Amino acid sequence: MKLTSMEGKSVPQATFRTRVDNQWRDMSSDNLFKGRTVVVFSLPGAYTPTCSSSHLPRYNELAPTFRENGVDEIICLSVNDAFVMDAWAKELGVENIRLIPDGNGDFTQGMGMLVDKSDLGFGKRSWRYSMLVKDGVITKMFIEPDKPGDPFEVSDADTMLHYINAEAKDPEFVTVFTREGCPHCARAKALLKERNMVFEEIHTGMGTGISSRSIRAVSGRSTVPQVFIGGRHIGGADDLEKFLGK
Repeated sequence: MKLTSMEGKSVPQATFRTRVDNQWRDMSSDNLFKGRTVVVFSLPGAYTPTCSSSHLPRYNELAPTFRENGVDEIICLSVNDAFVMDAWAKELGVENIRLIPDGNGDFTQGMGMLVDKSDLGFGKRSWRYSMLVKDGVITKMFIEPDKPGDPFEVSDADTMLHYINAEAKDPEFVTVFTREGCPHCARAKALLKERNMVFEEIHTGMGTGISSRSIRAVSGRSTVPQVFIGGRHIGGADDLEKFLGK
């Protein structure tokens, strides 16, 4: 199998059959790439293990950092239909990436990345790769090596981000354990919002499956809120206020 870089060439012209608000909407290559800086990562299939656990989630996590470094949009492309791609996006809670179905494989074939995975019962699928596209022209490609199986070594989000900016830093992810009706939780969330700090909220209490024992296990405390920033335990609302220098 020969996989050839298309750096310096224009992206293939194709029509993508997408679903928007439960209606069909055709998207062209020009719609996606013309006049814009776009990162594309292509993968063998929705719901497959590496794609679901690593490839797509990390691009979703780093999307704000990509935007800070001049990328208008990140596109995940796969030889799947629109219904599969939409369901996959909902299951993974994708917020920062556009999933594009290349159902017939036309774009992937034009890229020279359409491969036969009939041995897995997949039929024709995309080889795993990533690329940086500026105004429709491919300026950089990271193509996984031709090895048996499903190699995942160079098309990851970190490799692409560090190519764009070698000094780019990972965002500090924020998680807040809260409980319904807790005023201190509301204060902690308000403090984070004031600083434009995006956070993931984990609800605790009856019916959530997360008890005070779980909170104590991860934080050493049983009260809420408990705030974690970049892997560090900050503490409750008062602790967060001190940390932010309020």
